[in-house]
Amino acid sequence: MQDSARIVSACRFSEAVISWRGLTISGSPGRVLIYSHDSFGLGHIRRCRTIAHALAEEFPKLKVLIVSGSPIIGSFDFKARVDFVRVPGIIKLRNGDYVPLGTHGPVQETTALRASLITETAVKFAPDVFIVDKEPLGLRGELQGTLEALKARGTRLVLGLRDVLDEPEALALEWQRKRAVPALEELYDDIWVYGLKSIYDPLMGLGLSSQVLQKTTFTGYLRRKRPQALPSAVLDDLAERIVVTTGGGGDGELLVEWALQAYERAARDLPPGLIVPGPFMKAEARSAFERRAAAIPALRILTFEPRMEHLMADCLATVSMGGYNTFCEILSFDKRALIVPRHVPRLEQTIRAEAAQRLGLAAMLREPNEGDLPDPDAMVAALQALPRQALPSMRAAPGLLDGLDSVVASCRAWFGTSPARDRA
Repeated sequence: MQDSARIVSACRFSEAVISWRGLTISGSPGRVLIYSHDSFGLGHIRRCRTIAHALAEEFPKLKVLIVSGSPIIGSFDFKARVDFVRVPGIIKLRNGDYVPLGTHGPVQETTALRASLITETAVKFAPDVFIVDKEPLGLRGELQGTLEALKARGTRLVLGLRDVLDEPEALALEWQRKRAVPALEELYDDIWVYGLKSIYDPLMGLGLSSQVLQKTTFTGYLRRKRPQALPSAVLDDLAERIVVTTGGGGDGELLVEWALQAYERAARDLPPGLIVPGPFMKAEARSAFERRAAAIPALRILTFEPRMEHLMADCLATVSMGGYNTFCEILSFDKRALIVPRHVPRLEQTIRAEAAQRLGLAAMLREPNEGDLPDPDAMVAALQALPRQALPSMRAAPGLLDGLDSVVASCRAWFGTSPARDRA
């Protein structure tokens, strides 16, 4: 009880450390808890939200709760029976270090507070299924106690992995340091890879046991669709524009700089553009980009769009860094795409972009080496070629976008109920 009192006290005195949106925790059947650590950008929470909405749509009595450290989770729309708890944020710097987002003390204390909040939430919510996004033991090992507690009560534990994590050598060292493999062996019942093995296998070269590999299902990519709510900004000429998006924007300054240089050099020879820097780009950098874009009639800037699917669905083509969610949108809305991947602190985006280019799903333009300046002419040429590029659907593999169907099918078997559309 003393631990619980300390947790409640910490929540009261910290800026909305934990946010409940009216979910009643009582004994109705069908509960899914989803963990999204959100140490960098928007990728984790957007993926978890997509899965949560798909499950809520298919199962009419299911309740889904997302535990997240994202500081802007409240900016997104959530469907009925999908709720969230926000724990104190910890961000990952470009050099790989972690620092608390707010004023909750050193990172060790913040991690301990997060771990306590997550465990208490999990025990009270009592989920039938617990889906963990990417980190087998959570951020800095914060899920160890939660996983063990839920395992003891019979909750089905699922690890969800994006299509690419990092190059095998780097990932093997990271997972060894984080004691991830024992968790895969002893705690998890299932491992979902949200991609296709024919495109990339994130577990290859790790020396995992046959027991772990038998738990693993390649679901296909997570199909996206338009939200029912309208976007925050409506552009009548969006179908003529190239959308340049950096995702969260925390590491997207180079991409925006490069695109701006191309338009400053040859705007008359390019389709008009819309730049979406993202909510985590430094304010001074974003302001400087906005001033430069204002001088180019063919360009518009929109800081952040929580319903990005509308922009992706309606635009002429897209330029991005090729994060997982953006790649899913490229495939789902069948958009011509230029990917300019980052290569630090991990090679995830580069590996995905290389695979996409090899398979004809997108074009790729490599970042300049550290210390080198971007070549505006290279970006101009890439943007000019983009409208003539083949559509991804012309090269799509079978099952490419079956991810949500696969997730729903697994949960249907566990819940023993029919989905909503079968009850209509």
